Amino acid sequence: MVAVADVCVIGGGIVGLATAHELAVNRGHKVVLLEKEATWAAHQTGHNSGVIHAGLYYKPGSLKAKMCVDGNRSMVEFAREHGIPHQVNGKLVVAVSADEIGPLTVLAERAKANGVPAHTVTAAEAREHEPEVQCVAALRVESTGIIDYKQVCQVLADRLVDNGAELWSASPALAIRESGSAVEVATERGVVRAKVLVNCAGLHADRVARLAGRRPQARIVPFRGEYYELRPQARGLVNGLIYPVPDPAFPFLGVHLTRMIDGSVHAGPNAVLALRREGYRWRDISPADLADTLTFPGTWKLARKYARTGIQEVVRSLSKRRFADSLARLVPRVTADDLTPAEAGVRAQAMLPDGSLVDDFLFDLAQRQVHVLNAPSPAATSSLEIGRHVADRVTQQLR
Repeated sequence: MVAVADVCVIGGGIVGLATAHELAVNRGHKVVLLEKEATWAAHQTGHNSGVIHAGLYYKPGSLKAKMCVDGNRSMVEFAREHGIPHQVNGKLVVAVSADEIGPLTVLAERAKANGVPAHTVTAAEAREHEPEVQCVAALRVESTGIIDYKQVCQVLADRLVDNGAELWSASPALAIRESGSAVEVATERGVVRAKVLVNCAGLHADRVARLAGRRPQARIVPFRGEYYELRPQARGLVNGLIYPVPDPAFPFLGVHLTRMIDGSVHAGPNAVLALRREGYRWRDISPADLADTLTFPGTWKLARKYARTGIQEVVRSLSKRRFADSLARLVPRVTADDLTPAEAGVRAQAMLPDGSLVDDFLFDLAQRQVHVLNAPSPAATSSLEIGRHVADRVTQQLR
């Protein structure tokens, strides 16, 4: 079977679905979307913390900063329009010691530069929102929310089908070639012949790019984020979202507490190297994936740079007590007995050969091709905006 389309989108996570939705539903293009799994949102999207981020952490002027702030608004509007359960209750970023007040002030300045509604509060004011929190000061961020991104994806998929798009699940891309004025993507189900290829393959984005003949400098290195849940009797310790002041020397936000849309409270994530691109447990090991990571020079440079922090993350991964201790810095009454394991997630993080982690969203453009090579958090929040950004580039190719 040969399917002919204006655009072939590879990847059925929230970024791929949002991009396909923008192209097919909002702009009227014929779209075929390919997903290697049998369901949508099977990996990054379906294993994240469900937070609608506000946009305070990102470098002013960056794509992440702009798309997250805009995406916060567009995601809430989309949820309201389509009846998707969500809440915008805000969050606290808490300084638990005097030496964290300086970084908290810097974060407040960044929030202001990015147009994020946030203001510093005293410890007493913080406890008006979170009575169990421990801090000397905090940043109150008003526009942070929570949502179930799997439900968002289902609505996007349903709307795509209703508007004539073809959605092929269980259809990984096996080969990609240019043929005349089109790009052909081979799957077990058949061949998709499209004017433009869009790669939103997440954990496999670099591999799909290479399959399409590109040579991306960045390599996807998977980091597993492990979560616990608070047992039902401990959920009352947390009203909303409580985050630590992030370590500016480490590219992750640190373990935090999030009351989810169903009332459960998630704790995490930490950040450890995954031994498989879809490695949700320590025992999930792929020799090919591991070799891909370990033969990349950037991996070893990153390991040397963050050796001490990396060891601490591994220890916290292996010790529930150490994990609980990190949470108790924020909410002292949380103990190891309050924690029960929850699903882990894997972050698709693009890394450069010098060991630096790509800090911003990264796109690679070629004739008849658009590749999304780095879209970790806050990609879910920003997904509708990423979809518009990619669709603009596709429209230029289709002219």
